[in-house]
Amino acid sequence: MADTIEKHLGEKHKDVGAVVHALRILQHLADAPGPLGVAAVARATGISPSTCFSILRTMARARFVSFHETDKTYTLGLAVAELATGLIGTSYLDLIRPEIERLALNHNMLIALWRVTEDGHIVVIDRAYGEHVVRVDMRVGSRLPFLIGAVGRCVAAHLGLPPAELRRRFTTLRWQNPPSYEQYEAEVAEAGKRGWTKDVGHLYRGITTVASAVADQAGSPRFGISGIAIQGQQTPEQIDRLGEELRDVATYLSRALFAQRQPALIAAAS
Repeated sequence: MADTIEKHLGEKHKDVGAVVHALRILQHLADAPGPLGVAAVARATGISPSTCFSILRTMARARFVSFHETDKTYTLGLAVAELATGLIGTSYLDLIRPEIERLALNHNMLIALWRVTEDGHIVVIDRAYGEHVVRVDMRVGSRLPFLIGAVGRCVAAHLGLPPAELRRRFTTLRWQNPPSYEQYEAEVAEAGKRGWTKDVGHLYRGITTVASAVADQAGSPRFGISGIAIQGQQTPEQIDRLGEELRDVATYLSRALFAQRQPALIAAAS
């Protein structure tokens, strides 16, 4: 998870080392099944024992971690719960929106957030735009079958449908420039392996879409995030970079929004 934190903070700016270490320690304690000693935390996070001890002691004084005197171990503290109360009542949309805005500005394109519905569709629930670019648009409320397009391939990868059922559902999809089933099946498998995929001119002629999916703790797809652009506006390398970042963001959101809660930790820790 430490790598996810560092990617999320970004590589363009120099991060404060002590802050990054503290975040890694807090996240590791949040993922742990029970209290941990300094040596265990240091070993798991790659932080030197002396630095780890100093950070834990500092955070204990601020109540971000709790120190258990009897066995010299640490768990998350009440200050984490105090911070988390600010998120109570906050919708998933409010929490995700800063991420899609950042992606839109960094990649200078339309970024759409899709909700996977129980009736087998994906629906646009929010979108953000890049600056200074001729762009396509997807209105909020736009609705598509949940196996179509780039998002649909990612949804299919998470669902893991038997080949016969995937083929049957594929025959019901309507594309402007349909791919062959063999191509579609291969791209679903690719989405499952690398965590993102693309649709180049199949769903809509002249439009490239790159996508990844946010899944809950059971692996069920809950949201899709896609970058949508006029074909040829981005180089293949730019498309690949976007796909990789969409995957990283989707992984981050999956853990943050749908983390498996650990019984040994306070409820607000996850």
